[in-house]
Amino acid sequence: MNKYLQTIQANLPQWAIEWFDVFSVVLQVVAIMLAAWITTRIARHFIKRLTTTYSFPPRVVQLSRRVVSLLIFSGALLWSLERMGVSGSVLWTAFTGFAAVGAVAFFAAWSVLSNLFCALLIYTTRAFRAGDLVELVEKGNEPGIKGRVLDINLVYTTLLESGDHTHGVTLQLPNSMFFQRALRRWHGEAAENARPEGPAS
Repeated sequence: MNKYLQTIQANLPQWAIEWFDVFSVVLQVVAIMLAAWITTRIARHFIKRLTTTYSFPPRVVQLSRRVVSLLIFSGALLWSLERMGVSGSVLWTAFTGFAAVGAVAFFAAWSVLSNLFCALLIYTTRAFRAGDLVELVEKGNEPGIKGRVLDINLVYTTLLESGDHTHGVTLQLPNSMFFQRALRRWHGEAAENARPEGPAS
């Protein structure tokens, strides 16, 4: 590519040579951004297929699209800056600085991120769905937290412990709890006949 550009530059008149370097850089930056846009479209199509397959909630889909777009266009921006003559050491220093800050933020928000990851696992493994009757089994098979699943969001799973939707008792459990204990789930007629046990509403 560089040899081809040098050949073109050698055949240009003197007044055009001064603008050739600027034009070639602009052309490369446009090509990089176009490639980033195409890659983002492909990634979004892939996420859409996963959403259809595993029935991810809309909030998970939106978050995944934003993270993928941010990563792709950040890489494209760094590559564009490199093509415009920004020093590689400067880019590396900036990248390592952002990576360090990101690592600190990652560990600071680990509990939230772990619940987010567990929410994805709940949907992909189909551990349970809204409407299912589930119970977290304590050690020694002792009775644990039991209820019917009302909602699964990115951080919490809401269980109906007793009563109904308007005059009942609900529990909000972090999603990570469902991967720390054994999970009992009722199926078919057993789920229809069973009732969550808990304090009277």
